Amino acid sequence: MATYPGNIVNGEFAATPETRHSIDPSTEQALPEVPVATEEQLDLAVKHARAAFNKWSKTTHAERSKLMLAFADGIEANRHELEKLQSMEQGKPLGLAGQEMDMTLTWLRAFATMEVKDEIIEDTEERRITSTFPPLGVCGAIVPWNWPMLLGLGKVGPAIMTGNAVIMKPSPFTPYCDLKFGEIGMSIFPPGVFQVLSGDDNLGPWMTAHPGIDMISFTGSIATGKKIAASCSKTLKRVLLELGGNDAAIVCEDVDIEKCLPKITMLSFLNSGQICMLTKRVYVHEKIYDQFRDAMVEFTKNHVKTGGAFEEGVVVGPVQNSMQYELVKNMYSEIEKQGWNVALEGKILETSKGYLIEPAIIDNPPEDSRIVVEEPFGPIVPLLKWSDEQDVIDRANALETGLGASVWSKDLDRAERMGRQLSAGSVWINSHFDVAPNVPYGGHKESGIGMEWGIEGFKHYTNSRSLWVWKKVFE
Repeated sequence: MATYPGNIVNGEFAATPETRHSIDPSTEQALPEVPVATEEQLDLAVKHARAAFNKWSKTTHAERSKLMLAFADGIEANRHELEKLQSMEQGKPLGLAGQEMDMTLTWLRAFATMEVKDEIIEDTEERRITSTFPPLGVCGAIVPWNWPMLLGLGKVGPAIMTGNAVIMKPSPFTPYCDLKFGEIGMSIFPPGVFQVLSGDDNLGPWMTAHPGIDMISFTGSIATGKKIAASCSKTLKRVLLELGGNDAAIVCEDVDIEKCLPKITMLSFLNSGQICMLTKRVYVHEKIYDQFRDAMVEFTKNHVKTGGAFEEGVVVGPVQNSMQYELVKNMYSEIEKQGWNVALEGKILETSKGYLIEPAIIDNPPEDSRIVVEEPFGPIVPLLKWSDEQDVIDRANALETGLGASVWSKDLDRAERMGRQLSAGSVWINSHFDVAPNVPYGGHKESGIGMEWGIEGFKHYTNSRSLWVWKKVFE
């Protein structure tokens, strides 16, 4: 892969005065150069997006659907290149990159079938009142580095299908796949409908402040989300925020450990813990706690391999970037400082190439310890004991995050009763991290504002308009 020829602006490559590169987290080697957007280039992209919106907003659902399906086909034709790019830039094990690609294609093809339709509120002889949902205009999609294919096109798809023009900004850590998506889209969508700008840390603030952008959809940290909300408020931009989580999994005493433990373990360490909706706190009933802990340790030792993205059988790839690597190392340093009991001691593999850290399992740390109250975004998870149902629900709800949560039990009535008391945007019974393109997901409390996906998610890319028609005024 050579230096990327430019950002995707108005259906063409647009070179920039400066370029930059990311780092392969498996090897710490420099990757090819990519563009660094200027403020003038953003202005130009917004100008083209606004011009494109005037025509695109008038297209039919069938016309948009046809192009969205063609876009999915174009991506699928390049899937092997994209999967390798994803593993190279993100550090995601190649098999997991393939799973993300499968999901991305499924999502795009599902989006192509979804439509926000008018809703009749009242229809009498005198009048008809309808809720209609026209597009917003120009949307900005700010994409995270942990799941850049799905979470990037998970914004682009709904924006385009609801009649908007969209400018996607990849993370500076993972720009390569998203630029390739823009390249594929150049031959499919009308110029200006889908543009991609790679940039540095200046580009996001320029977008959130830009008066020509009508809405920002952002996935990332709570701290950055608050800055984006503050910036968007100055122009009263619409804002959709999917922010950090610290998901609790509550394991009841009646579970079959052999059946639920593999999934709980994998969903603690998948992608090196760098997924916002993984299990970050595992509350296990005291009657089975020791047995569950020991089984989780053995399963992790035998089935959760750490290594580079292209190594066979790897579950825990590298931490994605040096900044996050230092944050996770700092969390690991707390083990000795705070005297936490360790069920499985994860090692920081500093002698190897890449930002590699082995999984760690912390044995029943204090409820106010950092590993419980902070989202580590790395391969480290606390196991915590519980005995009283209301107490564990209160503990699960105690934090300011509320992205996802799960309850595991053979007693479905009990599990659902508990689940309905959990303050989270997604609650699973006997599972975790299930998502689908037709199901809204988002967060409670500081985990976000609004919902992505599903018809509810699509509506965030529209205005709501009440249309009153009086039928007999001129009779």
